[in-house]
Amino acid sequence: MDGPALHVEHLTKRYGDLVAVDDLDLEVGAGEVFGFLGPNGAGKSTTIRVVLGFTRPQAGRVRVFGVDAADVVHAHRLLAHVPADVALWPQLTGEEVLHLLAATRPGTDTAYRAELVERFGLDPSRPARTYSTGNRQKVALVAAFATRAPLLVLDEPTSGLDPLVEQEFRETVRRAREDGQAVFLSSHQLAEVEAVCDRVGILREGRLVEVAPVRRLRALHRAEFTVDFTGPAPRLSGLAGVGPVEVLAAGRVRFAVSGSPAAALSALAAARVSALDVREPGLEEVFLEHFGQRSPR
Repeated sequence: MDGPALHVEHLTKRYGDLVAVDDLDLEVGAGEVFGFLGPNGAGKSTTIRVVLGFTRPQAGRVRVFGVDAADVVHAHRLLAHVPADVALWPQLTGEEVLHLLAATRPGTDTAYRAELVERFGLDPSRPARTYSTGNRQKVALVAAFATRAPLLVLDEPTSGLDPLVEQEFRETVRRAREDGQAVFLSSHQLAEVEAVCDRVGILREGRLVEVAPVRRLRALHRAEFTVDFTGPAPRLSGLAGVGPVEVLAAGRVRFAVSGSPAAALSALAAARVSALDVREPGLEEVFLEHFGQRSPR
């Protein structure tokens, strides 16, 4: 296979007067996990549809290991896809769906598929119509990873999964990377992206705001603390990463921490804390705070 796993060059896609993707350039290397992030409506799904050959752009092109994505037959031999909203044949069992999907393309590793069924806790004997959202997602994940495809295109792949299965998913992504597979991952879960991605591309209004190593995303990590205490207030002002301290009531304060919470936790440990609540913002809030006012043009 020649070239990068995924090469997007000057990609532009319009729907009438709406510019969904505007002159987009990005590249994903073999063996790389690339996070594709952005608020709702940023153009992520449109980009993925072009990568999969489901829609044609007005300008630019996409290549999968050097194969034009518009050549769907050949490009799809090199990739596997998990959509955000999985629909299955309701009358078939999970096992029958897996066999049917394997028959649509060569190369499914049946032994690995059986291992993934066990690890993800999927009951393949049940009819698909009885599956929850999470179980439908498991079927799609098992089918995709079992192909051992050189490129995995995963669009919100952990929707509906419980935390234990999410951990199995992350381990499976790491294993794919170790095996030299590339992963193009669109997700709204900050923790998921931080756990598995090497680089991230942040999309807004159809254009890339930033492409950076995942450590750059970690620098944007923010947590909101609400603290109840008795006695003297915790000494938080001026500590590394601690924002302005808001007094909510007598014995209650709220503040945000960016980056490492170590300094704030040390200050709280020295105080008489009676209650502590920590809230982490979603990716949508992070994007609006850090990129909402920045023009990408």
